[in-house]
Amino acid sequence: FKGDDTCEYLLSSGRFLGEKVWQPHSCMMHKYKNSEAKNCLIDKHIVFIGDSRIRQLFYSFIKLINPQVKEEGNKHGNIPFEDKSASIKVDFLWYPEVNGSMRQRIKSWTEGSVAKPHIIVAGAATWSIKIHNGSNEALTQYKINITSIAPLLEKLAKSSDVYWVLQDPVYEDLLSDSRKMITNEKIDAYNEAAVRILNSSSRNSKAKVKVFSVSKLIAQETIMKSADGLHLPESSRDTNAMILMNVYCNKIMKPIDGSCCQPQPPLTLIQKLAFCFFTLSIIGYLIINLIHRNNFRKNKSCTDLESGEEKKPTISTPNVSTLEMLLHSFCKLGLIMTYFYLCDRANLFMKENKFYTHSSFFIPIVYILVLGVFYTENTKETKVLNREQTDEWKGWMQLVILIYHISGASTFLPVYMHIRVLVAAYLFQTGYGHFSYFWIKGDFGVYRVCQVLFRLNFLVVVLCIVMDRPYQFYYFVPLVTVWFMIIYATLAIWPQIVQKKTNGNCLWHFGLLLKLICLLTCIYFLSYSQGAFEKIFSFWPLSKCFELNGNVYEWWFRWKLDRYVVFHGMLFAFIYLALQKHQMISEGKGDPLFSNRVSNVLLFISIVSFLTYSIWASSCKNKTECNELHPSVSVVQILAFILIRNIPGYVRSVYSSFFAWFGKISLELFICQYHIWLAADTKGILVLIPGYPMFNVLVSTFIFVCVAHEISQITNDLAQIVVPKDNSTLLKRLLCVAGFFSGLLLFSAMQDQSRH
Repeated sequence: FKGDDTCEYLLSSGRFLGEKVWQPHSCMMHKYKNSEAKNCLIDKHIVFIGDSRIRQLFYSFIKLINPQVKEEGNKHGNIPFEDKSASIKVDFLWYPEVNGSMRQRIKSWTEGSVAKPHIIVAGAATWSIKIHNGSNEALTQYKINITSIAPLLEKLAKSSDVYWVLQDPVYEDLLSDSRKMITNEKIDAYNEAAVRILNSSSRNSKAKVKVFSVSKLIAQETIMKSADGLHLPESSRDTNAMILMNVYCNKIMKPIDGSCCQPQPPLTLIQKLAFCFFTLSIIGYLIINLIHRNNFRKNKSCTDLESGEEKKPTISTPNVSTLEMLLHSFCKLGLIMTYFYLCDRANLFMKENKFYTHSSFFIPIVYILVLGVFYTENTKETKVLNREQTDEWKGWMQLVILIYHISGASTFLPVYMHIRVLVAAYLFQTGYGHFSYFWIKGDFGVYRVCQVLFRLNFLVVVLCIVMDRPYQFYYFVPLVTVWFMIIYATLAIWPQIVQKKTNGNCLWHFGLLLKLICLLTCIYFLSYSQGAFEKIFSFWPLSKCFELNGNVYEWWFRWKLDRYVVFHGMLFAFIYLALQKHQMISEGKGDPLFSNRVSNVLLFISIVSFLTYSIWASSCKNKTECNELHPSVSVVQILAFILIRNIPGYVRSVYSSFFAWFGKISLELFICQYHIWLAADTKGILVLIPGYPMFNVLVSTFIFVCVAHEISQITNDLAQIVVPKDNSTLLKRLLCVAGFFSGLLLFSAMQDQSRH
């Protein structure tokens, strides 16, 4: 840990991921679009001063503002560029040598009468080597000239951003005869002189000339692809320009996936209050624990001399034990949230960009599948989608999604489309599970609703407070929460139709089907009426929950993407439970689900359907078009998987305990990955151990899984306390929760006002 100035790392060190992706040491680089570049550089004047290599950098830089610019004009002359829409001026000034002419131009900017550029990028040396045939006298003169220029650049650095670009190495085999004297040995000597002289008079000052040395590292990897051995290939120039843009713009634009040069965000009022709360919880738990230890020593069992019987200490009252459990849970949670904050808000640990390769995705997939098959056990029951099987299903899906995220596989469209099916399958289980519960149990009480809502939302609410992120940022939890409420409303609204009622009269089945048709109609209407959808969720305080970046478009997009799959889950549950009730399926151990002929036909259709969907998803050319079809066709692969998994009796009667273990904490794994496994809000990868990628993944994964498991236990413990079964106590708790969220909304409004 060398401080939080990641700009120094960005300008001086890094490595290539693959052939074209540059990874700065310790931080993440944002890829700027031209609209973002314009917003950052509005009303700015940028000057590039130097030789032909600086001219190349100039062209790559202005192409970030306007990609249509062509490299034309006098190569050995000044080149102006202006974007009038954003009032941006970028000039290239032809000064191929560090001499009196360059000094005079730089000096003019230090005088009060001339407007200073906001950014100055300078550098030159190869012309001096070429003109003077690589003589030592030329190097001596270069040192004298740069010594005279250095104080002027340091003076400009007090009010402008000044960069000195070190000379890139050359590929000597490709150099023309007129450039053979430009050797890497000479270039190193010139660079060494520049580094030693620049900032020599301002070592302890904050205003320094920034030495742009990273270009040398990039050139070392790519100069052999140069056309003439001197000038960098276009991809390398573009990387240098993007680094320059990150150095200047990240602190202004604050992109999520651009951690380089970004200062640590200040603590908000809500974060400070959360910190105080967790601190008091830790202190309170330690005090109670100390008191209990003292009481235990005093009441320690001792032998009665007369009777020889052991006297037992008095048992603590339930109130004290409940308070202790509460404080113990918040104590652990406080320590865990501190780790979250240090990982993804403080500039303590390094972050790196993702880089996708087929091996980084498929090799871990094969590895976990082998592990999963190795841990095979018999199920307690052999019903379709029994508890062990659904936990297993959630577990392997979650592990695949985690590998998808850390490997950056979203850039590979076939993998993206299959992962979309896995997310849809989670929502399918939401529809299936909650419909089955309400249909069989007929329990529409407040206790059940509060338990589900608490378990789904507890961690996300805490993270919204601690990490200063909106609720919609953790999109999956709002999605399953809203769908749970929709399922509840559909079945709880009069007339309440449950299995017990339909046993007496089969006509109630048609009543339930009518409810489901009404639900499908509402879903269809909202999916094709973005305006109506946005109006519903733009009302305060719903807007506070579902807005992201000032609008609810992201929420509409996420909801629309899997809009039918919960309905499909409910319909499947209804059909399956009806078949089960009328004994039309066989769920005995080792028995196929249907007769042999029907089972074989369904199994064949399921395998063909499964493979057909995979072929279609793998042949997708456009993400937008495939996303349009996904809501209607994703159920094909989900149903095919369910039938393949459940029709054969043996397959239905075994499960993987390895996957099932992860399935029990799948929600916590999905949410925790945002900050303590990935980094920069899922855009990058957390680096706890720099320089050892595989070892880093092993260590961060172990901590991440342990934390997710611990949070799952904390949530279960707190759910018993916060959501009691007694209705009067539950009502009081609900009033407290309403008061808590009212206070949260008030503090959030105060924060928003102070930010504006």
